Amino acid sequence: MWGGRTKTWKSRSLAPNVHLEGTLMKLVMFALMLVGAVETSGAQELLEASITELIEQAASEQTPPAARTVRLTLDEAVSRALENNLDIAVQRLNPQIADLDIASAQAAFSPTFDSTIGTTSRVQPSVTQLDGGQRVVSDTANYNAGLTKALKWGGASVDASWSNSRNATTSIFSSFNPSYRSNFDVIYTQPLLRGFKIDSNRQRLQVTRLSRELSDIDLRRLITNTEAAVRSAYWDLVIASEAINVQEQFVELAEDLITDNQARVELGTLAPIDIIQSQAEAAQRRQVLTEARQVRRTAALILKRLLVSGTDDALWAAEVVPVDRPRFDASPVNIEEAIRTALAQRTDIARSRRQLDINDINLRAARDTTLPALDVRASYTLQGLGGTQFVRSGLGGDVGSVLPGGYVDSLNQLIGNDFPAWNVSMTLSYPLGQSAAETSYARAQIQAKQTQAQIEQMELQIATEVTNAGLQIQSSLRRIEAATAARELARQQLDAEQSKFEVGASTNFFVVQAQRDLADAQRAELQTILDHQKSRIEFDRAQQTSLTQGSIIIVSGGGN
Repeated sequence: MWGGRTKTWKSRSLAPNVHLEGTLMKLVMFALMLVGAVETSGAQELLEASITELIEQAASEQTPPAARTVRLTLDEAVSRALENNLDIAVQRLNPQIADLDIASAQAAFSPTFDSTIGTTSRVQPSVTQLDGGQRVVSDTANYNAGLTKALKWGGASVDASWSNSRNATTSIFSSFNPSYRSNFDVIYTQPLLRGFKIDSNRQRLQVTRLSRELSDIDLRRLITNTEAAVRSAYWDLVIASEAINVQEQFVELAEDLITDNQARVELGTLAPIDIIQSQAEAAQRRQVLTEARQVRRTAALILKRLLVSGTDDALWAAEVVPVDRPRFDASPVNIEEAIRTALAQRTDIARSRRQLDINDINLRAARDTTLPALDVRASYTLQGLGGTQFVRSGLGGDVGSVLPGGYVDSLNQLIGNDFPAWNVSMTLSYPLGQSAAETSYARAQIQAKQTQAQIEQMELQIATEVTNAGLQIQSSLRRIEAATAARELARQQLDAEQSKFEVGASTNFFVVQAQRDLADAQRAELQTILDHQKSRIEFDRAQQTSLTQGSIIIVSGGGN
């Protein structure tokens, strides 16, 4: 079947150029007319040489340049696809995007620094003698800094702030002028119920990490499906190429029959009408050959679409010649083992299980929002005061002494913990009646049960697909055996009809019919071979991935 052709062929173009044929025919007719009109043999020879030169020139102008030929094995085609396929190139970027999403989610736990610098000047009229003057002027400068950080455990947060101020006033009752104040505060907030096990930040981080795994699964699915598509397209091209060889053989047989019939007509042993019948058959087979060449061009285009990185790829304009030939693997398939492999490795079931994990996170977040908000808040403050101190004798008395000081005094008191302050408080918040969070949680519970049922449904679908793919292999093997036997019998029938025709025991009609039967048998055999190769490809693919992405319902839910 794959060993080559039965007869030697003259060189023919795979795509006949109609314009070229017409040009050459006109030149030949013109040459014959001129030759008949020329009387001398020398002039005739010169004219024939000129005509020959014109024909060669026309042929060189009309013949398109041959495309570069690239011979490809099946493994080379798969390697090119994995390296150059644009769909895979696009999908490979998604894990990188998912990594950035994880980094964005982790940023919620990074400390936040804030700082404030400002100055205030205020002039106030006196309301009482204790204001220290008829017109009191106060100038205050502030410089503060702080850090806030959300912790990854328990939903706690820590807030540390350092505040400083300098105040100068015209009030005669001020004991420090200018005065310097420094405070260092640490506040720790710990949720005890809502937000303790999960909150919005932790929910988002966990979901984005699982989404990163989903992008890897989607990439693996695309690679597996692309590899299967390349293998299928490669065998389509192989079979299409072999179909051309088969059709060329039958065109040659039809032309040989025309030649044989013409000889018989000249001998008077065959009616001229039989020549017309054989010519019609040859024309029909040339039409089928043209269609077969178009099928091959389409198959080559489909394969190149999977292998190239763009139209500027050299392979895009090249002529792809497949090297490998189908090898028949008649070994039995273990469907039960294949089902176990599929349930463990299929990308759609793996994706659905990751989505089920995401649903579990969202469900826990939805349940968390139904809890009361019970938070403990603890704070500790260090304080310091410094500046130039005015010591008076009694309330409102004259200044007895002046003690110089400044900002450093304030810092020393703060570091020495001279004036500490602390606070512990607990806050409770709970909505009365049916809350929106409880309704959302109830809905999420129902969706979770639905997604679990979808997983079981998907497992059954996977088992069905794998079983069907295995049965297709078994069926294709039996079909190949039957098609091979039918093709061999059709060939024997053709040989018998030709032998009978040569001795006058058969007619031109039966020879043509036998040729058609053999052509149909060979086409059927090629199709069964292609079906077998594709059934093997589908059986392998069905154990690894699905043609669709595979998805289940995503439970909606959010943390506080």
